[in-house]
Amino acid sequence: MTRASSRISRRQNSSDENSVKTRRRRRIILSSCVLAIALPAAVGTWLSLKAFALREDLAAFSTLMPQLQERLIARDSLGAEEAYESLREHTSSATATVNDPMWGLASALPWIGPNFGATSEIARSANDVVELGVGPLVNVFTSLDWESVLPTRLGADLAPIQGASQKVAAASHAVKASSDRLNNIEATHLLPEIAQPLVMAQKKLTAAAETLEVASDAAQLLPQMMGSDSSRHYLLMIQNIAETRASGGIPGALAVLTFENGHMSFDQQSSAAALGIMAPVVPVDRQQQQIYSSRLGKYMQDVNLTPDFPTAAATAQAMWERKTGQRVDGVISIDPAVLSYILQSTGPVALNGPELAEIKASGLPTELTGENVVPTLLSDVYARIQQPELQDSYFAGVAKEVFTALSSGKGEPKDLIAGITRGTEERRVLVWSSDSSEQSVLAKYPVSGSISGASVSPAQFGLYFNDGTGAKMDYYVKRTVQLIKECPADGYEQTTVRVTSTNTAPADAATSLPAYVTGAGIYGVAAGSVQTNIVAYGPVQANVESATIDGVKAPFAPYLHADRPVGVVAQQLAPGESKTVEFTFGKIVQHTEPNLVVTPSVQAVKDVIRPTANASCDPGQSQSR
Repeated sequence: MTRASSRISRRQNSSDENSVKTRRRRRIILSSCVLAIALPAAVGTWLSLKAFALREDLAAFSTLMPQLQERLIARDSLGAEEAYESLREHTSSATATVNDPMWGLASALPWIGPNFGATSEIARSANDVVELGVGPLVNVFTSLDWESVLPTRLGADLAPIQGASQKVAAASHAVKASSDRLNNIEATHLLPEIAQPLVMAQKKLTAAAETLEVASDAAQLLPQMMGSDSSRHYLLMIQNIAETRASGGIPGALAVLTFENGHMSFDQQSSAAALGIMAPVVPVDRQQQQIYSSRLGKYMQDVNLTPDFPTAAATAQAMWERKTGQRVDGVISIDPAVLSYILQSTGPVALNGPELAEIKASGLPTELTGENVVPTLLSDVYARIQQPELQDSYFAGVAKEVFTALSSGKGEPKDLIAGITRGTEERRVLVWSSDSSEQSVLAKYPVSGSISGASVSPAQFGLYFNDGTGAKMDYYVKRTVQLIKECPADGYEQTTVRVTSTNTAPADAATSLPAYVTGAGIYGVAAGSVQTNIVAYGPVQANVESATIDGVKAPFAPYLHADRPVGVVAQQLAPGESKTVEFTFGKIVQHTEPNLVVTPSVQAVKDVIRPTANASCDPGQSQSR
C-alpha cells in the first residue's frame, strides 16, 4: 500500500469512528431528552396517585370522626373501638404518604410546593389526633361518665373521673398542639382543593381542642372541689332577682354547702340581713369602690353591685368569716331560675322543714315545682309574708328542700345536667374558689363571672343593672338589649349598646302591691316606680363617648374598671312607662365580632339579648384602620 493510500485509509477509519461516536452521543442525548420528559411525567403520575389515595384517607378521617363521637356518646364500646381502628388505618396510611421522600421533594418546589406542605401538615395532625388524642380517650371513655359526679343518696362517685383525668389531659394537650400547628398555616395562597379542607380541618380541630380542654379542666377540678381529698365548705348565695344587682340579684338567703368525698349536705342557713353592717368595711379595690361606693364592703346585700363575681365572692367570704368565724373554701351563687331548672328534673318538692313552720299558714304553696317556684319566690312570698326575716327563711327553706332532693339522687341525670348547664350558660350559676390554682382554671370560663381575663372575649360589651328603688320591683321590669355596630370614625370601630326597659307593674301598683315590694317611697322613689342604675362596659382600651335617653343626650358618669370603659346612667320608670338608653363606645381597637353579656333577670336571657344590628354606612368609609 502506498503512503497516500495509507493516509486515505486512516482518514476513513477515523471518520467511521467519529460517525459511531456521533451516533452514540445522539442516542445518549435523545435518551436523556426522553428521560427528562418522561421522568417528571412519571413523578407527576406517582404524585397524582398518591394525592388521590391521600384524599381518600383524609375523607375517611372526616367521615369516621363524627361516627366515633356518636358511638362514644352512646357508650357503644365495640363500635367505638371499630371506628378507632379504621381511623388509625387511614391516618397511618396518610402519614406514610406524606413521609415519602418524593413527597418531601415536591413540598420544596416553587409555587406548588406549599400545597404539598400544607397537605402534609393536615395528614400528620390527623394522625396525631388519632394516636395521641382519640386512642387514650377510647381506652377510658367508659370512665368519662359525667353523670357519676351528680350527688346521690350514696354520694357522687368521683373515682372514675379521677382515674381518667390524666389521659384526658394528655389527649387535650395533643389535640391542642395539632390545632395550633394547623392554625399557623395560611390558606389564602393555596390551591382551593387544598385550602378548603385545610380551613375545615382548622375549624374542627379548634372546636375539638376547646371541648377537650373543658373536659380536662372539669376532670381535674370537680373531684377536688367536691371533697375527694378533704371536705370543702362553700357559701351558697341565692340571688333574689326581684331586686337586681349587677351579677343577678340581692343575695338575701345564705347557706353553707359541704362536700365530703362526693357527699353533699346543706348546713348553717342564714341571711344577708342577719350578718348586719361590716365595721370597718371590707376593703375593695379603689376602681370598683369609686364606681359602686363603699357599700360593696359594708353590706352583704351589696357585694355584687359589681359585675365582677370574683370580687363579690371574695368580699362575701371575708364578711362570712368575720361574722360567723367560719372560713369557707369558696362561694357559689344561684338564683330561683336555677332552682326551677333543677325541679324540672327532680320533680316537685314538699316544704316540710321546721324553719317553715311559722309561715305555713301564709297560703303559700306547700309543694314547689319547676313552674311555680319563680313566681312564688319573687312575687307571692312578698304578698303573703310581711316580715323580711321570714321571707329570707322561706327562701332558704326552699333551697334546702331542692338541694335535699338533688342530693338524694332524684331526677333524670341528663335533664339535671342540661338544667345546670343552662343556668351556667345564662350566668345564673357562678363559682369562685379561694384556692388560687383552682380559681385560675375557673377564670378561663364564664362560670367565674369575671369581667376581665381569659373568659372575656376581646370585643365584649356588658350591660348590668343595679336596683336604686330599695325594693322588689324588678320582677315587673322587662328589657331588651342590643348592640349596634356604627360607622367607623377616625379609623376606629364604634358600637352602641341599646337597652329598652318597661315597667309592667299595674297602674295602681302604689296601692295594689305590698309596701315591701314598692319600697313605699322610703328611698325617694315613688311607690310603683322603679329606679335602676344602668352600667355599661365596653372592650379594653375603648372610650365611652356619649349616652342618650330616648334619643336625647343625657349626662352619664364615666369610669374605668380593669382597663374597660364604664358608663353609668340612672333611670326611673313609672308603671307602664318605657325608656331607651343608649351608650356609644368609640376608639375600639378590636376587629373581632362583638358579643354582649347582661345581668340575668326574671326573663329568659334569649328574650333579652337581641341580634347585633349594623348601621347604614357610606360604602366609601373604611371599616378598619
